[in-house]
Amino acid sequence: MDIEKILSACDHTLLHQDATFEDIKALCDDAVKYHTASVCIPPCYVKDAAAYVGDKMKICTVIGFPGGNMTTTVKVLETFDAIDKGADEIDMVINIGKLKAGEDDYVKQEISLIKQACGDHILKVIIETCMLTDEEKIRMCRIVTEAGADFIKTSTGFGGAGATFDDVKLFAENVGPGVKIKAAGGISTLEDAQRFLELGASRLGTSRIVKIVKEMNK
Repeated sequence: MDIEKILSACDHTLLHQDATFEDIKALCDDAVKYHTASVCIPPCYVKDAAAYVGDKMKICTVIGFPGGNMTTTVKVLETFDAIDKGADEIDMVINIGKLKAGEDDYVKQEISLIKQACGDHILKVIIETCMLTDEEKIRMCRIVTEAGADFIKTSTGFGGAGATFDDVKLFAENVGPGVKIKAAGGISTLEDAQRFLELGASRLGTSRIVKIVKEMNK
C-alpha cells in the first residue's frame, strides 16, 4: 500500500458548522505536513486560510453546500467570491430536485455558468449519489461531461450516506474523456481509500485518512 499516494489524493476536509478558524489552521498544518492535495473548508474561512498557508497548500471550498437548491445566481456569486478570496478549487452541489424532475438542461446550464466563473480553477460537481437512482447517476455523468466540469464527486458527506465502490465504478464507466472522479463521504480506512483509487477515483474527500496516518506515526 502506497500511503503517500493515498495522502496526495486527499482533499483533507473540515466542513462542520461549528468549525472555528483555529480548527481550520490545525487542518491546514496537517495537510501541509502530510502533503495532501488540498484542504476543503467552508467559504467563510477561505481568505484567512489562503493567507495562512500561502503557496504551501491548495484551498478548496464548497458552493451551494450542502443542499444544492439555491438559485444559480447565488451559486455563481458564491463562486466568484470564493475565487476572489483565494480558493484554488470549487466543489459545487447540483440542484437535485431539478435533476429528479428531468430538468437536465437546467442542471447542465448551472454547472456551465459556475465553470465559467471558475475560469482556470478546478470545478468538482457533487451529485449526492445516495439520493439518486443509477439512471440519474449516469445522466449526471453525461451532464458533467458536457458542461465542461473537471470532476464528478459522489457526496457532500451530509446527505445520509457517502461514497460507494459501485458508484465510483459506475462513474468510471460513464464519464467522458477528461472528467475525473472524486469519492467523498465515509472513507474511513486506508484499505477503502486505496480501493477507491484502484476503481478510478483520483481524489478522495475525507477527514479521517490523515488522522489514521497520524496515529500510525505516533
